Amino acid sequence: MRRYAVSVLALFLAAAAGWGSGVPASYAQPRPDQDGTAKMAAARLATAKYATDLARAKADGYTIISPMIPNMGYHFLNPKIQGFDITKPPILVYVRKGDDWQLVAIEWVYPKKPAAPPLQGATYGSFGAACHYKDGSFVPAYTDSMCVKVHPKTGAEFAFWHPPLVTFHVWLWYPNPRGVFGEYNPLLTPFNEE
Repeated sequence: MRRYAVSVLALFLAAAAGWGSGVPASYAQPRPDQDGTAKMAAARLATAKYATDLARAKADGYTIISPMIPNMGYHFLNPKIQGFDITKPPILVYVRKGDDWQLVAIEWVYPKKPAAPPLQGATYGSFGAACHYKDGSFVPAYTDSMCVKVHPKTGAEFAFWHPPLVTFHVWLWYPNPRGVFGEYNPLLTPFNEE
């Protein structure tokens, strides 16, 4: 009986050791190191006031700069925030269901990929040059001279133009199977129709 119990225990331990090793490679993304984990905690504390309070974000200077980008969200920019400070993100990314808004990610943009990553394991995305309008709509445009003063479809006033950008997302407020730094989040698919 003892030999049987030891065999079962050994089998159980072997199975437990392999648990989780079946994660698809496309989802196996780097995770923050110990210092990065502390920084993430600080970022959550700093942005908790915005988690379900878009009005608070707007009162603090964030304005809409994009419509709902599928599997990403609506982007709100505070143009007064510059540089990288994990506790002061220049962009807040939200999803919406009816009248309820939820913060899902924070974001930074750069004219080129940073020489040193802002956080260990950082991965980057991209956003093409575009004219942005005050209602959150945008039109791809290679130069600012291509921006018209009023959006041709929505009638919104021109807000700003930017060149191609490198993006850095941190999914602090919504799980992302592609990793905390993934560009897109497949779990946001239910929000794409909103």
